[in-house]
Parts: sequence; C-alpha cells; structure tokens
Amino acid sequence: MTTTSEIPSVLQRIVATKHEEVAAAQAVLSLADLQAQAAAITTPRRGFANALRNADIGIIAEIKKASPSKGIINHNFAPAEFAAQYEAAGATCLSVLTDEQYFQGHDNYLREAKAACSLPALRKDFMVDVYQIYQSYVLGADCILLIMACLDDATALALHQVSIELGMDVLIETHTEEELLRALQLPHSVHNIYGINNRDLNTFAVDLQTSVTLKKVLLNAFTEDEAAPLLVTESGIHSADDIALMQSHGMHLFLIGEQFMKTDHPGNALQSLLASVSANR
Repeated sequence: MTTTSEIPSVLQRIVATKHEEVAAAQAVLSLADLQAQAAAITTPRRGFANALRNADIGIIAEIKKASPSKGIINHNFAPAEFAAQYEAAGATCLSVLTDEQYFQGHDNYLREAKAACSLPALRKDFMVDVYQIYQSYVLGADCILLIMACLDDATALALHQVSIELGMDVLIETHTEEELLRALQLPHSVHNIYGINNRDLNTFAVDLQTSVTLKKVLLNAFTEDEAAPLLVTESGIHSADDIALMQSHGMHLFLIGEQFMKTDHPGNALQSLLASVSANR
C-alpha cells in the first residue's frame, strides 16, 4: 500500500496534476460518454505484449520531446517521422509520451505515431483514474502504463482490470522490491508486462543491478504451470555492452528513449545500436 508520504515530491505534483486534468476532461466529456465512444470502436489492438514475446531482442523505442529534469531533449520533434524511422530500424514497439505539463507531450503524438507505422504503441502517461484508461483506448493505445509508485493497491487493481477488459496490455512499472511485490498481487495475465526501472526515484541514480536483483523476485512469484513473465528493463541502457550485460542475466526486452531522442535521427541511433549488438555476438 503506497501512501502519499512515500511518493517522491515530483511524482506527487504529477499525480495531483493528473487528477485535475481528469476532472477538467470529465467536465467536457462524461465517463459514460467516453465509455460509449470506447464501445463503438471495432479496431483491434496491435498486440504489444505478443510483439515483445515474439522478439529476439525487443526494443520499445520511445518518442519523447522533453522531461522535467532535462528540459527539451529533441528540438526537431516529429512523432510520425520518428515512428516510421523506428519501425524501419527494427523497433519492436513504441512508447509515446502524452503528458503535456511535465514532458511536453500530447495525445495527438500517439495518434500520429500509430498512423505512421504498424508497431504496437504504449501510451506513456501517469494513470491515476479509470477515465484515463478509456481515454487511452479511444486514442488507440495498445498498452497502458501503471506506475506502482503513483498508485495505491485498490486503484492499481481497478485500472488493471479495465485495461484488460478493453483488450489492452499493461506495462506495470516498478523501481523497488516493495513495488514489485505489490505489482505481483495484481492478477497474473498474458496482458501483463513487468517493467523494472533502474532509476532511483529519490536520488535519480541509475543502477542496472536493480533489474538483475528484481528479476529473481519476479521469477519466484510464478509457478512452473504459468507462462514466463515478460520483463522489460528501463533506464540506463545506452550501449551494446549494456544490452549484453542484461542478456547475460536472461533479459532481452528494453525500453530506450533518451538515448535515441537526443540525436537528430532516432532511427539511425537505434539501427546503430542493434548493429553493435549483432557485432558483439
């Protein structure tokens, strides 16, 4: 159970903003009307989890303009162009930032990115209310993000349930063993992807050993009768050596954003990284 006092201050501000945004959105379009929009959609989801499950090296390539700590990361930001570049370079999935206030994202960036390629896409935002889950579905998201550091257990369960009912996959992000143990209380599902973020939310230090350590906790929670859980390692993956290190510990799925976005051609950066990985084999 996460309490407000345990959440880093930057996340507290973001969560408060999200509740304000949901209230403002509901004043324009009620939850019932949003649900009606969702019910009218017949377009199938692209299968985010399955794409990762079938990948040799699974790269979730991120489309992100800015961050609270770094400011603008990419000054020639073009979501559709970057999505096409990533697909051509061999990305498995996309992650698209839609938060406006803190990451200079936009809902349209998700729409534009999906329209420009055939890759499954994660709506990367801070989910705190069921309203946002239906909103994500209407936007076309194939996967949504649940950050356990932002959510209490009851809210996480409610958001997880609605996401799966709608046919979306769920990337459940954790930073600590305590968060991972809470995440593992959610129903085990083929729609689940467990993200281990190597960044300490309090110090912002990055340690790849976090994924190595927490992977053992994750695997211990699954029985032999269950399918192996999907594990994505996040933050701190900068080079072929980083990928090789993770692979030596049985991890093959990566979410990489800033490393690509700080370049003029994110697709070339991804292509170069994958070429280096192949050369090291």
